Amino acid sequence: MKQRIHTSEAPPPGGPYSQGVLWNGLLFTAGVVPIDPATGLVVGTTIEEQTHQVMKNLRTILQAAEMDFHHAIKVTVHLARLLDDFAGFNRAYESYFEPENRPVRTTVGSALNGILVEIDLIAGKDS
Repeated sequence: MKQRIHTSEAPPPGGPYSQGVLWNGLLFTAGVVPIDPATGLVVGTTIEEQTHQVMKNLRTILQAAEMDFHHAIKVTVHLARLLDDFAGFNRAYESYFEPENRPVRTTVGSALNGILVEIDLIAGKDS
């Protein structure tokens, strides 16, 4: 059965969708942006600052599903300035995963509305 995952510790969805959905032990998150859930404002002006906020928001959604970054299987990253920000993004991102347990990842350039990064992920509990 599909279960909606929601936490007030992450920004609310910007439209008619869930922060996450848990199905058969897999968590699928919506795209998560660098917004502080307490203020509703974008955090940071650099790719590193915004990446850390996105990862903080993702962590809270994972925790609401009783998971953490260890459970991440697939990550999709959208960067507004792919060529300019790729290295800085990687420096911030890699601190959230143990080298031997990194998920697969796709990183693409995207037109983002006033932010530098958006990330969604799929995570799963061990069976």
